[in-house]
Amino acid sequence: MFTHFLCLWIHAALVLADSSYVPIKGQQCPSNFTYVRPANSLSQGELQFLDKRDVVTRKALVNWLSQSNLSDFDASTYLSDDTIRIGLAFSGGGYRAMLSGAGMLAAMDDRVTNTSGVGQLGGLLQSSTYLAGLSGGNWLVGSVAVNNFSSVEEIQSYSKLWNIKHSIVSPGGVDIVKTFSYWDTIIDDVDDKQDAGWNVSLTDLWGRGLGYQMFNESKGGQGYAYSNIREYPIFQDAEMPFPIHVTDRRSPDEYIISLNSSVFEFNPYEIGCWDPNIYHFADLKYLGTYADNYEVDANNCTTNYDNAGFLIGTSATLFNQFLLRLNSSGLEGEILNVTHHILEDMSSKSDDVSIIKPNPFYGIPEIDQNDNLTLTLVDGGEDLQNIPLTPLIQPQRNVDVVFAFDNSADTDDYWPSGTSLMYTYQRQFGPQANGTHFPYVPDNITILYGGWALQPTFFGCSLENLTSLYANDSFNTSTSSGNIDGSNVPPVVVYIANSAHSFYSNVSTFDLKYATSKRDDMITNGFNVMTQNNGTIDSEWRSCLACAVVLRSQQRRNQSPTTQCQRCFSKYCWDGSLFTNSTQGVTPARRDGLSNLVSDKVKADGETNSGVVTSYSHKLMFFCLLSFLSIMVV
Repeated sequence: MFTHFLCLWIHAALVLADSSYVPIKGQQCPSNFTYVRPANSLSQGELQFLDKRDVVTRKALVNWLSQSNLSDFDASTYLSDDTIRIGLAFSGGGYRAMLSGAGMLAAMDDRVTNTSGVGQLGGLLQSSTYLAGLSGGNWLVGSVAVNNFSSVEEIQSYSKLWNIKHSIVSPGGVDIVKTFSYWDTIIDDVDDKQDAGWNVSLTDLWGRGLGYQMFNESKGGQGYAYSNIREYPIFQDAEMPFPIHVTDRRSPDEYIISLNSSVFEFNPYEIGCWDPNIYHFADLKYLGTYADNYEVDANNCTTNYDNAGFLIGTSATLFNQFLLRLNSSGLEGEILNVTHHILEDMSSKSDDVSIIKPNPFYGIPEIDQNDNLTLTLVDGGEDLQNIPLTPLIQPQRNVDVVFAFDNSADTDDYWPSGTSLMYTYQRQFGPQANGTHFPYVPDNITILYGGWALQPTFFGCSLENLTSLYANDSFNTSTSSGNIDGSNVPPVVVYIANSAHSFYSNVSTFDLKYATSKRDDMITNGFNVMTQNNGTIDSEWRSCLACAVVLRSQQRRNQSPTTQCQRCFSKYCWDGSLFTNSTQGVTPARRDGLSNLVSDKVKADGETNSGVVTSYSHKLMFFCLLSFLSIMVV
């Protein structure tokens, strides 16, 4: 562990991060530089990464499958000339999603203690190709990726990371001087960016604050560019999954996000959108460079715009929503009135979004709103697709199975109900589908009350039942197992929803502080969700996951699942049934009638973590913060 954290300190020097938050203008562009391109393929950087990653994951997956107690299946022979691509998608939901997702991620990581025994899943992370996050799940993915692909266990052990015992608003707690110093640095940084001629928004503040919690970098990653990940040896050797972050475009003065929204993604190489109204990507390292219809001034490239905190804040503009909820914060009197006045003004000016200016896609005729020099992005879950599935169902990525980790707060008591799956399914029938497909899923009432949430569920198991999704595709299911014939077949979706196993993890999205013990309890519960209580709920759980992992590959070969896998699919594949009864008086439960609880005494949160600010030190801090906000709206 010490060696890995030594690497954390070394990698900062290797990538030569700039020490300023301000983007750097007027630089010579690289020779043969392409800043913006149509989205007709993956980037060259990602393609080169995949060439290496496929080799790494093939070896890891052979090992993982060989230890999964599969009957009548020889992994080394089966994967001798084949690749299975696994995607991991972590939902939004604030710190609840980050911490619950962290436990789920840790359960798949063979570097974490006690993940290699009976009932454990260690090695599945090492076998995965993609790691996607959105909103709170994006904090998890961003923190792990920027910190040199550290394990969750290593991050927990390092006191400066994921230290959320005080809120991001007042990290010093009763130490007012520490909080003032923190905000003084952040406000100076954002002031400097604005003084240099760049547009700023609340997301700049939010992102800088997140940087202190998420990154092992000087002053919370003050000058740390997300594209620096390209330079990590562990990334260049493809010894980590490819990280992807999801955000939505929201036009100025548009307040309701529909399924027609444009879903943007960013990764270490690019930022852009697969949707047909955008269908372009820009080089992330040079974000902030002025371009008009692809053309750039070769002597005026910009770097350091892609500050890591700013970008993960863009995918999760929770801070903006938090500030807009101040009428329930315990603030009172003149400070509350002044705050609301400022925030109303900011909202009317669309400063409650993340501002990318200049827009890299400016002037491109094929793109809608191409005359707008500003690109405005918001929380990736605002279109109700709270699990980042869109990047993983793109046909160019050839993902076979997606693990959809749902830590949303769909119900009144903050549990997930599969709502995100429903909206991603519906999106394929709208104008933004652009050739993507997603397996059939039921409505959220069925998922919750039919037992498909508390018990893990596989969607898209049977190819025969997917044929109506392919009205314009070449698709042949002429055999009993189904045959994939050149079609863009959606991946199998393994749906894992947050539920109480060892801790009641249904906390509010707006809880901004967690005692260290509560933080760790949340992570442990997520671990138990993923392992199904270390395999004690179902001794075949790991084997059944292995069956789901190889299913699409078997279907490509026109092979039928083994008897063991057929038994697994009867337990975990959605059978097409719908819940049509009244929900009144019905308590959600597992389909198999078993209990998720580790014991009869599941730990509950004994703290009041409302995520609101009431203390004297918080109020003093807000006067400091408001002085900056008032400048922004002048």
